[in-house]
Amino acid sequence: MTSDNHLILGYSLDRQGGGTALSPVELADHLNGPQPVWFHFDGGSAGTEHWLNAHSGLDSYVIESLLSKETRPRCDIQEKGILLNLRGVNLNPGAKPEDMVSIRLWVDENRVISVRFRRILAVEDIKRQIDLAQGPLSTGHLVARLADRLTDRMGPVIDDLVDQLGDLEETMLQEAGLDGDAVASIRRRLTDSRHMAIRLSRYLAPQRHALTTLSQYEGKWINDRVRGRFRDTADRLTRITEELDVLRERSMIVQDELIHRSSQRMERTMYILTMVAAVMLPLGFLTGLLGINVGGMPGVDSQWAFAIVVILCLAIAIGEIWFLRRKRLL
Repeated sequence: MTSDNHLILGYSLDRQGGGTALSPVELADHLNGPQPVWFHFDGGSAGTEHWLNAHSGLDSYVIESLLSKETRPRCDIQEKGILLNLRGVNLNPGAKPEDMVSIRLWVDENRVISVRFRRILAVEDIKRQIDLAQGPLSTGHLVARLADRLTDRMGPVIDDLVDQLGDLEETMLQEAGLDGDAVASIRRRLTDSRHMAIRLSRYLAPQRHALTTLSQYEGKWINDRVRGRFRDTADRLTRITEELDVLRERSMIVQDELIHRSSQRMERTMYILTMVAAVMLPLGFLTGLLGINVGGMPGVDSQWAFAIVVILCLAIAIGEIWFLRRKRLL
């Protein structure tokens, strides 16, 4: 391999499910051969751009698209082939699934040239299939399998999101009196789930459209079976997108319930404070009045004056509480 390791893997497919691994020096010899080939490059390597410009024969527009760091799923059908961008959940160690990985592909009858910037497990799945002679039979079949594997790996992530939201809903139903820390924890988890659903939906909707467009491509090198696989994958993406929409709606319901409970707790606290103020206000007025430092204050020389004032305050407080309870305010 070259010093900068721009080629991640290369295969010459035998149309029977197997293939021969190619080294970087063998790429040019097989580029325009009779057998379909698959070259998978590291977009972060300077050698990738050099090889694409020197050997691929692709238009500069296509090369720029293959090397673009920021992409959205798309299917651009051109005269000589198809420019395709796909996304998958990021299952690399330490990564967030919603920080989706992308793969950029140029596909024609005998070539698949793909570029990635981060590791894609779906690519490794297809590599193992080829090594076991159970791989794709054509370039169109290879892309269909790649789209299928990218979609397959989304399933567990979506299921986890649904389970997390279900746990939050169950917690809300079972715990009537959640404290402030519990509410904050639920709100944080809910926000994370909604953020993930929004990030996934952002890319899955255009990816579904791209695969639908690809399933309608009338090129002779993509047969009806491969078109059917593209349609099936697009249908699965539709179901995933709908499930994400439902998940976001359910999360809105949970959030509304959180807001309602927070409002109830705030109203209960304000009500208690109001009742305490209602009881203490007359007592405060009385004690404030007796605290005036002027001549003529009654009971100044009486040893029973303080006890009388305390008993009077207790009587007033009891009378207020009785009145509030009778009016069903307490």
